Amino acid sequence: MKLSFALALMATTATAFSPIATNTRVSSSLNAVTTAQIKELREVTGAGMMDCKKVLNQFDGDVAAAAEELRKKGLATADKKASRVAAEGKIAMAQVGGKSVLVEVNCETDFVAKDDSFSKFADSAALAAASLDSDDMVALMAADVGGSSLEDVRTNLVSKIGENIQVRRIASRGSDSSTTGAYIHMNRIGVLVEIEGGTSELCTDVAMHVAAMNPLYATRDDVPAEDIEKEREILTAQVAESGKPEEIIKKMVEGRLNKFLAENCLVDQTYVKTNDRTVQKLLEENGAKMIGFTRIMVGEGIEKKADDFAAEVASMAAGNV
Repeated sequence: MKLSFALALMATTATAFSPIATNTRVSSSLNAVTTAQIKELREVTGAGMMDCKKVLNQFDGDVAAAAEELRKKGLATADKKASRVAAEGKIAMAQVGGKSVLVEVNCETDFVAKDDSFSKFADSAALAAASLDSDDMVALMAADVGGSSLEDVRTNLVSKIGENIQVRRIASRGSDSSTTGAYIHMNRIGVLVEIEGGTSELCTDVAMHVAAMNPLYATRDDVPAEDIEKEREILTAQVAESGKPEEIIKKMVEGRLNKFLAENCLVDQTYVKTNDRTVQKLLEENGAKMIGFTRIMVGEGIEKKADDFAAEVASMAAGNV
């Protein structure tokens, strides 16, 4: 018995001082980690973006090993906030030089979306994004905000407010040779407009129109050929049973197709602020030409959990709380 204990003690001691017996691996390439790997690890663990990036670098991009290490360090969603759906929030805007930026920041409830500290965080995220050279989310979360990374500020805000808070996406437009402007409606819809010539104020006016009318395309040149063909097929099917001659049907289809494009292309729409000219005419009057627009809305594409009150009551009655 004593011999067995001694052998076990020797084995433990040898392992403890062996140079290869370590819980830490050193990455051979700090640039091997991809944004997709960081996103996957965040979804698995709920840990912060910078924590995920750091441990993935440590384990050469091995998501499973990185997840295990995060759990060992206690960084993996201890309070499970990161697993809760955050589909409310705010669109924040910032402009630096000729660049305009929108950032969507999400929270769980409309109440928190109106909170002053949440609003200030969203604004600081937008300002940090406007100072970047790209729309890279990893770079944004690592950006310095008042001496701390944006990710650290976010984590502290989660602890303070008690809700899942996420910086979801960046949208930006602008260059040295173009003019940009932005409009945010009720903190929930954000629009960027970029034009040649003109003024930032003109961009803002057009952005207000985009927020209201939600066009699908900026100009007819932006409409993908497959979208036109699909619409043509639908319109042809609608009039195929009319009994009219083929040439008449073709003219009917093309007429309706032109109407579809006029209704869904920004520059062909009637300018909503005056209702007396098209957006194209407004731009021409101000010596400007449309380049493009970006429109985002809080929570779009996020699947919200549908609460089943009856099921919840039944579960509570059964003691499954």
